[in-house]
Amino acid sequence: MTRQEFIDRLRLGLSGLPPKAIAEFVADYEAHFAEGEAAGRSEAEVAEALGDPGRLARELRAEAGLKRWEQERNPSAAAAAVFAVLGLGAIDLLILLPILMGVAGTLFGFAVGAVAVFFAGGFVFAAGPFLDPPGGVAAAMLGGIGLMALATSVGALLTLIVIGLVNVLVWYGRLHYRLLKPAIEPQA
Repeated sequence: MTRQEFIDRLRLGLSGLPPKAIAEFVADYEAHFAEGEAAGRSEAEVAEALGDPGRLARELRAEAGLKRWEQERNPSAAAAAVFAVLGLGAIDLLILLPILMGVAGTLFGFAVGAVAVFFAGGFVFAAGPFLDPPGGVAAAMLGGIGLMALATSVGALLTLIVIGLVNVLVWYGRLHYRLLKPAIEPQA
């Protein structure tokens, strides 16, 4: 494989990342080719030593997703980190995706429940003075406030759980990357 073929396949695999990140990654691999040629190696030898550009692109995308999560800590960055980790390997996808889907579905269910309880509490609070609830108006209003506080607490707890799960996925991705790194680095 020639230098240009390698770089083109790497760029294709990195498509979707910010242009600045792609330029930095491509410049790093251009430097590998320049160093190899300076040492008297052919483009094909350097390309072979660097490994499959598609695999390198998946690992670089994973690393970029993990770095973005560490910097931004928002839902978009979390999703990018999760999909970057999932993109590392087909076996991981077959094992990790069903587990993640079950956990995500459960968390989504709890989130929908928390929103419903919050609005139910708001209704009880607002309608309490107009209805004749057992315990009186004050009990209805306090009950409504209590339901809204419960829903808010559950929402906060769910947020902490999601952040913890994303951090575990980031840890898993870094561990996976460290395990694969020796296999993709050029042998000395």
